[in-house]
Amino acid sequence: MPPPNGTQLHPSSFLLLGIPGLEAVHVRIGFPFCAVYVIALAGNLTILSVIKAESSLHQPMFYFLAMLAAIDLGLSTATIPKMLGIFWINLKEIIFENCLVQMFFIHKFTLMESAVLLAMAYDRYVAICNPLRYSTILTTRAVSVIGLGVLVRAVVFAFPFVFLILRLPFCGNHVIPHTYCEHMGLARLACASIKVNVIYGLCAICNLVFDIIAIALSYTQILRVVFRLPSREARLKSLSTWGSHVCVILAFYTPALFSFMTHRFGRNVPRYIHILLANLYVVVPPMLNPVIYGVRTKQIHDRVKKILSQKQGVEKE
Repeated sequence: MPPPNGTQLHPSSFLLLGIPGLEAVHVRIGFPFCAVYVIALAGNLTILSVIKAESSLHQPMFYFLAMLAAIDLGLSTATIPKMLGIFWINLKEIIFENCLVQMFFIHKFTLMESAVLLAMAYDRYVAICNPLRYSTILTTRAVSVIGLGVLVRAVVFAFPFVFLILRLPFCGNHVIPHTYCEHMGLARLACASIKVNVIYGLCAICNLVFDIIAIALSYTQILRVVFRLPSREARLKSLSTWGSHVCVILAFYTPALFSFMTHRFGRNVPRYIHILLANLYVVVPPMLNPVIYGVRTKQIHDRVKKILSQKQGVEKE
């Protein structure tokens, strides 16, 4: 349905409501979100600085971890500051163009994170299932090509979201019952058919489904090889590294898939549950990833302890 005569095709700005139904506790909700953001910033910046400073960490596994940390910084920064503005100072308005930019970066970083998790699963698959060829398969050039592929795939699939929203008339609708701008939340405000948006959104989700299947196959093969290892110590060492990756994968995909499923099929689920789940998958992984890898990856854990002990020594002097 075309917009009525004299009606602007696109609003000059949108109004983000935050979490409808929980407006009375917005201020209190903001504090855990702020804490999560601080932890995400500190943790991911620490991961990046440690990998850069420690030459022994200049290996494929840690290059992929650095990519993940950079993506997590981008994803949390694209969402949480605006959320805090809504919760604490009632800064609900967002300019139309800024809304599209936020939407693009959220979907881009989500697709990138999924692809990097797949790359990390492949790295572990080669390291455990084909260790003798690890250095020849995952060369610096191969890691660079994978990194470029991660970026290109995300941009290629995220850009059409912008054009799919730009083609829609909004007929004065500008209130978004959410804490950030995302594709289907914007499309549902339109006063025209959004069938193309729905189909394309499902196609984009297929990227995540493909990544999940490929990761599952990789880890199935890894487990088969690990349980055949003759040494108990070797099995435990391999499972420890594998366990870190599984924790990170579950932290990302579980809330993301729950959010997608309730958004499309959970008609009877309260709206605030939709919003909270959607917030979890963009907020929790950037906080948990550096904590999990910092605690469970010996090289990073030891390096951080060394830096902290050096700082304490300097302070005592």
